[in-house]
Amino acid sequence: MTFPVKADEGMWFLMFIERLNHRDMEKNGLQLTSEEIYSINHSSLKDAVVQFNGGCTAEIVSKEGLVLTNHHCGYSAIAELSTAEQNYLKDGFWAKDKSAEMKPKSLYVRFFVRMDDVSKRILSKVNDKMSEADRNKVIQQEIALIEKENSEGGKYTVSVRPFFQGNEYYYFVYQDYKDVRLVGTPPESLGKFGKDTDNWEWPRHTADFSMFRVYADKDGNPAEYSKDNVPLQPKHYLPISLKGVQENDFAMILGYPGRTNRWMPASGIEQNIKFAYPAWVEGAKTGMDRMKVYMDQDATVGLQYASKYASTANYWKNRQGMIDALVKSGTVEAKSKEEAKFNRWANKAQNKVKYGNVIAVINDYYAKTNLKSRHDNYLSQLMRTTSYGPSPANLGNTLIAYYKENEAKRAELLPKLNGLIETIYGKFYAPLEKDIFTAQLNLYASKGSEYGLSPKVAKLNAENKGNFAADVNDAVSKSIFATKESVLAFMKDPKPEDISVDPLYVISNELATKMRTKSEEQQQLEDSFEKAYRNLVQGLRESKINSIQYPDANSTLRLSYGTVNALPADKRNDATINNYTTMTGLVKKYKAGDDEFDLPERLLELNKAKDFGKYADKAGYMPVNFLTNNDITGGNSGSPVLNGKGELIGIAFDGNIEGIAGDVIFDKKQQRTINVDIRYVLWIIDKYAGAKNIIDEMTITKSE
Repeated sequence: MTFPVKADEGMWFLMFIERLNHRDMEKNGLQLTSEEIYSINHSSLKDAVVQFNGGCTAEIVSKEGLVLTNHHCGYSAIAELSTAEQNYLKDGFWAKDKSAEMKPKSLYVRFFVRMDDVSKRILSKVNDKMSEADRNKVIQQEIALIEKENSEGGKYTVSVRPFFQGNEYYYFVYQDYKDVRLVGTPPESLGKFGKDTDNWEWPRHTADFSMFRVYADKDGNPAEYSKDNVPLQPKHYLPISLKGVQENDFAMILGYPGRTNRWMPASGIEQNIKFAYPAWVEGAKTGMDRMKVYMDQDATVGLQYASKYASTANYWKNRQGMIDALVKSGTVEAKSKEEAKFNRWANKAQNKVKYGNVIAVINDYYAKTNLKSRHDNYLSQLMRTTSYGPSPANLGNTLIAYYKENEAKRAELLPKLNGLIETIYGKFYAPLEKDIFTAQLNLYASKGSEYGLSPKVAKLNAENKGNFAADVNDAVSKSIFATKESVLAFMKDPKPEDISVDPLYVISNELATKMRTKSEEQQQLEDSFEKAYRNLVQGLRESKINSIQYPDANSTLRLSYGTVNALPADKRNDATINNYTTMTGLVKKYKAGDDEFDLPERLLELNKAKDFGKYADKAGYMPVNFLTNNDITGGNSGSPVLNGKGELIGIAFDGNIEGIAGDVIFDKKQQRTINVDIRYVLWIIDKYAGAKNIIDEMTITKSE
């Protein structure tokens, strides 16, 4: 199997590096063997890269389990450990020794052990005559067997995932470590410098990193938190290079990209541009604006909602950027031309039975689901931005089930029930929740009505003329689920029959039911689409009309490779070439007292004294961030950026707004990965924070 490979495009499986990519990577500067990157039997790069808390990537950088990831990846854990009196988000934190490291309630890292292809095994169980429901049932049964076979009695987590829209299947074996402790974080003024204004933008000057440590039992096995646990001794950890980067230097990124849709049909992209994403953007902004009012008024509330606000703001800007970039790049038109070519191929005599109606079925599906897509995104943002959306239904249904059990079973279930209550109300401020719930109901009822609202919401909307303020106030004042205190009071004197008529529960349950309910017609439409989409991808590969050889991202470990690669000159950047930024540029953005662009006094003093130590570039400047043309997406946040020797040169943390359509179509001219220069990371730890104990733990080289 041979084909041309673009060095900067592609999210590749590690097990195929030797066959597909290794020679091309060597031409670009790789000095490692494929076995040194991915090996089942020996330590390799894969053993130093972990999935961080299910949504980001991190890397092991010492023989004692020290972990580097992004500041925004550790954000929720840092916020959880903070208080108004000891605000580690605001002030930063550096453990002077291991005894000072802090354990968040829930945080884990996932090590990748091995993977294998089970496509033939799974696909041999199905045929084209099956309905989609029957097909999926058979596949899920076989997946369950494969996962059980490879878990070694529960030692490993095993996941079988579909690729190329269900035309291939692979299983992945993981091992999870749950005792992960905070070691260090810069203050938010550095770790989130530029905040929403600079998010997805270049030039960038952000110290987007935080540090944790993985602990294990005395034998190196995963264990729940215990004071007797010891730092994990990893199979491999990354050495760190101080050499710095130059234009066209080889750059390799390993990580867990979350989701791409490079095979998405033209009509699906058009649906996102015109219906789904605009609703997401408006709904997210509605939640953010109301959240911010209360966060600014109270420091404790600010900490409680910091992570939710940051996540909402990130995707709000992402989705608007996607709309702009997809329109500008003409992606719908390009995809439409490809599909027209495919349709001609599909309707040749030898292809027509399997592929002839594929495009027609896909276009019909999107035409019939456009309004639903808009409705669902408004409803989704309602459910994401306020706990009063999903939580009364979730907790109410759990309580109904709980009170149907006998006393012994209730005693068994009570810890989980208490855990759910703490999850819902642990970071909860009722006035904020009520305000957002009102605003989101107003927006949803106004913009989702064309598709159709749930009966209760439609009735209220007609009666209140689109203003839910009085309805929400009344519901909250009477509800079991208004606060943690009201829930606990109910449990002291429970009347389970009251739950189903509780006013917040009724609205919440209706919204949840509307979200998940599918009519028979809709299910048939989705089944036809699923089969057509699967056949489209298979046909595009078979016909070679589409040259993509790598599967879409789906939170499985991938490798991307490319080079340090500048964007056109930008007068906003003081750098000699527009592929890096400097501390000079950072300080130029400084605005004293500004929420987004303030800087710590100590950094300003160190910069004025030019006290950069061994971390300065040989040209004399202090590096901050740099650009590569690697192909990444969400989930790659925190991924290690490596040179040809497998040494750490940076940490990936963002993309540029011009290339944000990369989840759908890779734009070689526009798309860039924004990385924290590892020299800036080390300078902050050493010179700014004085955490020499952390520096001494790492293996640092200045190899030529």
